[in-house]
Amino acid sequence: MSLNNKVIDLTRILNEKMTVYPGTIAPTFEVLNTIDNDGFTELKMTMVSHTGTHIDAPSHVLKNAKSLDQFPVDKFIGSAIVIPCQDKKEISLKYLQTFKQKIATIDFILFLTGWQFKWGTKDYFDDCPIPTREAAEWLSRFKLKGVGVDAFSVDKIISAPKVTPENLPNHHILLKKEMLLIENLTNLDKLPDCAFLFQCLPLKVENADGSPVRAIAMINE
Repeated sequence: MSLNNKVIDLTRILNEKMTVYPGTIAPTFEVLNTIDNDGFTELKMTMVSHTGTHIDAPSHVLKNAKSLDQFPVDKFIGSAIVIPCQDKKEISLKYLQTFKQKIATIDFILFLTGWQFKWGTKDYFDDCPIPTREAAEWLSRFKLKGVGVDAFSVDKIISAPKVTPENLPNHHILLKKEMLLIENLTNLDKLPDCAFLFQCLPLKVENADGSPVRAIAMINE
């Protein structure tokens, strides 16, 4: 990384008032020790593995699939492009095919849906642009490390009591190919229309089906 690179933070801050997926337990933070009482500060954090800006591992929805700790660290770093989808109701195969040459040469694609601007409001969980099943199957043929989005998911909100391949199709299609899913990104509108270096390092937790990440982009200037 050159000293001339610009670093853009793509991560949501974690706090008790943050937006969480419907039905998910909100995070809590408790100060266990203080400098005045103990000479040091220590914070107890309680949250699920899919809180804030986070990665889904294949083991999130697939039996006997890899957890995040089973991937080499370079799985979480690579070249990326942003695909703008703010004016789309869905992300069609025809639209994605216009980016075919770029997709074939990079490691991550990040969908800019515009939902990042709805964070903190009830509208964040309205139906956002997601890939059609046909588009997801087409993407699964590339050697991508992952797919990111500035929204809650690459699938629609689940209203059924149980997750199935039918109501979470894009997760199943992409995670079967070991393409990581990075959700709740932000600041994608600040990224260039050319390739850049993307990083989304998770916590190194044993058997992690997901993990909050500090996602960043490094831009050549």
